[in-house]
Amino acid sequence: MNDTYHITDKAPDILSHPGRRNRIYILTLDRILATDVYERIHRHPGMKHYRLIRPQHTQAQETVAEIDSMARQTVSARLLIIDVRKATLPMLQRAYNKIVGYNRRDFNKLCYTILIGDGPASLFQAGKSLDVFVYHLSKHRIDYHPAVFFYDPFLHYEPDEIQPQRIHEKLILPDKIPRRLVPYFSTGQDMTVDQVRRFFRAADKSEHVRNERLTILKALFERRVAEQFPHHRDQLMPWLSREGIRVATERLHLYPLFFEDWVYDLMKKAAKG
Repeated sequence: MNDTYHITDKAPDILSHPGRRNRIYILTLDRILATDVYERIHRHPGMKHYRLIRPQHTQAQETVAEIDSMARQTVSARLLIIDVRKATLPMLQRAYNKIVGYNRRDFNKLCYTILIGDGPASLFQAGKSLDVFVYHLSKHRIDYHPAVFFYDPFLHYEPDEIQPQRIHEKLILPDKIPRRLVPYFSTGQDMTVDQVRRFFRAADKSEHVRNERLTILKALFERRVAEQFPHHRDQLMPWLSREGIRVATERLHLYPLFFEDWVYDLMKKAAKG
């Protein structure tokens, strides 16, 4: 992202907006992810009364226009949760530019951003480590000034795991989980991303069941890390913690581990200003 705007766009006023309220914008073209984020936050006992705003349209182009129209309104929020996956970022770049422009002066003071995304295309190539995240994270730092970046394994598809789309085709996000994760689920190739999201957030279950499923998810991530990065397993275990793992000057987290905790803490921090 750069800080220039199309000549037909009115450049945002780079002002501070101290009249922010307990509002959170969830900015994504993915309704399944938006629902997961929404329900995780809403279920938290300390955040039930926060106003959560997410796109209502179902078609990608309509949702892009809707997010673009939200740009000015985001100055009323204390937190922006932004989906920066590679597949949808080009469609949302213009809208994101405007949103960043309106909020830039207040970032990491009165307003915070949480990014959720996939990883660099070279993440799982032979001989690689998490060092491949360095440029990926530093670019997002320049573009969005995030308080925290969450890497979501269920958003990350290697080139051979998705069908290429022609440029004129409508955006279709994969509904099945990435092929490399299929062996971890008993239903195999039939497991959908929506099913995974619903199972692990367990919104309609007791706290005991939710904790059990969180333990299952952490065990899945730990096994995956051990198998994918066998020579770095011990060094990468902090990735499963609330603090995440340091990659150069940035910290990397795993969605949705401790996601609600980060949202709660950042909202409190923003309120104090």
